[in-house]
Amino acid sequence: MEGIDPRATSLDLVRPLAAALTAAGFATWNVEYRRVGNEGGGWPGTFQDVAAATDFLRTISGTNLLDLKQVIVAGHSAGGHLAFWVAARSKLPPSSPLYVKNPLRVKAAVNLDGPIDLKLALPFCDKFCGFPAIPDFLGGSPEEKPDRYQNASASNFLPLGVQQEIVAGKLVSGIGEQITNYISDAKSKGDTVNLINLEHAGHFGFLFPKSDAGKLVLQRFVALKSN
Repeated sequence: MEGIDPRATSLDLVRPLAAALTAAGFATWNVEYRRVGNEGGGWPGTFQDVAAATDFLRTISGTNLLDLKQVIVAGHSAGGHLAFWVAARSKLPPSSPLYVKNPLRVKAAVNLDGPIDLKLALPFCDKFCGFPAIPDFLGGSPEEKPDRYQNASASNFLPLGVQQEIVAGKLVSGIGEQITNYISDAKSKGDTVNLINLEHAGHFGFLFPKSDAGKLVLQRFVALKSN
């Protein structure tokens, strides 16, 4: 991704939050995945990476004493979109290249200022990122790759059947109407969705647990764990 500091698009960015979650009693796994520009990144490799990482918890659960009924998946920006997608992937059709039998179900999904519906978010995200991030990610436009856009967005698979948390920073605030519509649709279908407005923290400020915004985010994770 030319022009973007690599530290803004890697797992390093969420290390402080991951460390704070660990200190709060969570078994925390900060997962990396192939991105656009990496061999195999984008469609379908990025999705397959986060799916494989989630399902691998079954392999390591015994030696690490993990409770697989308490899995919370979270991500920032593009990772936020992927977190919601992980929560939705049990509804993928068998015809999808992303389909797997019996994917690990999660308890909750936390979207830290990321889009949910990639098709609807296209115009804003192009401006926000400064380049056609979503078409690059999915290998084409919605007209060129309609099945990819359909299978890539959690909004197409409601209800998800899991608790959903949306942290609205600078990006989500820019697509506010879409998020409002998503929440309304999800709730009408029986899902529980909580919105935290942290627009004042920008796109990154809430990732730092010692900040006021970061403390609020950490509190939400703790609340999800106790539910």
